[in-house]
Amino acid sequence: MIPRMTTLLSISAGIAAALLVVSFPAVGQNAAKTDKSWSPPRAADGHPDLQGIWTNVTITPLERPRDLAGKEFFTEQEAADYEKLTVQQRNRDVRIRGTVADVANAYNDFWWDSGTKVVKTRRTSIIIDPPDGRLPPLTPERLKQLQARVDAVKKRCEQPGCEVVNGGTPGPADRPEDRPLMERCISFGTAGPPMMPSAYNNNYQLVQSPGFVAIDVEMVHDVRMIPIDGSPHLPSGVRQWMGDSRGHWEGDTLVVDTTNFTDQTTFRGSDQNLHLIERFTRTAPDVLLYRFTVDDPTAFTKPWTGEIPMVRAEGPLYEYACHEGNTGLAGILASARADEKKAAGGAQTKSKE
Repeated sequence: MIPRMTTLLSISAGIAAALLVVSFPAVGQNAAKTDKSWSPPRAADGHPDLQGIWTNVTITPLERPRDLAGKEFFTEQEAADYEKLTVQQRNRDVRIRGTVADVANAYNDFWWDSGTKVVKTRRTSIIIDPPDGRLPPLTPERLKQLQARVDAVKKRCEQPGCEVVNGGTPGPADRPEDRPLMERCISFGTAGPPMMPSAYNNNYQLVQSPGFVAIDVEMVHDVRMIPIDGSPHLPSGVRQWMGDSRGHWEGDTLVVDTTNFTDQTTFRGSDQNLHLIERFTRTAPDVLLYRFTVDDPTAFTKPWTGEIPMVRAEGPLYEYACHEGNTGLAGILASARADEKKAAGGAQTKSKE
């Protein structure tokens, strides 16, 4: 059985995030230090060997919490205290919220893997630039676009045929294509790019050859095939759920350039013009440093950068099989039809009276 995440339209996430030349700050004295004498193992082509299973699971938030403003790194003791408090607050085995809240929560702690540790560098946020660890604002034009989408959904939902799943945002349910990508097992967003930690299934397997790097993503078992042979991007008219990625080596760092996103796989309010740069660097036997820069001038007021030291994970990586036995989507559409039938019956009864 696979936990069912709360269904939220990505456009609403963009609005929420909004209401709330890239520099790379050096790791401070409080951060975990890298062994400068260590050098990564090499693949047959002479480049660093990035292969293996890596995890980005962490309780470190994307944005630095307001109460940690100005604090880029935890001390060792502060990190331990933060970890203990966060794990306690996220304990889904605590049943004190009442029946309705417990049912909406759906699963106890056994089914989740949200992490128990901050990132190895002990940063207080995944975002490292801007220096305040916060997302740059969305552009006024992007805010208007996202609000227009929300308004359109609300207007459609004034009539029967809208569904709310697990307390999520209501949405039309006239056909499968109306429902969010996550409900349809197309994309959970954590596959990215960028690849972000989630509530579970935070593992990635990298396989490389002289011409390609493949990233098998545990969540929804997506596979990113990244050519590193110098081939150009796809034509701009060809759009893909995870964009079109092309890689190259800069010294010991694999750099992946991704464009050609769709307007449906928005990341924190991004649009189809998102240009993403990812950097993968082995910094220790058990660490793959993952750094990404989001550049989307029609969505964000300026570029921003995040960083996650991914660590070795035990294998193997199992298939997610999201669609296998997935009766949830059929139930969502069926309940919408039942609501419409009920509403139509009520209208007929009223007309007879």
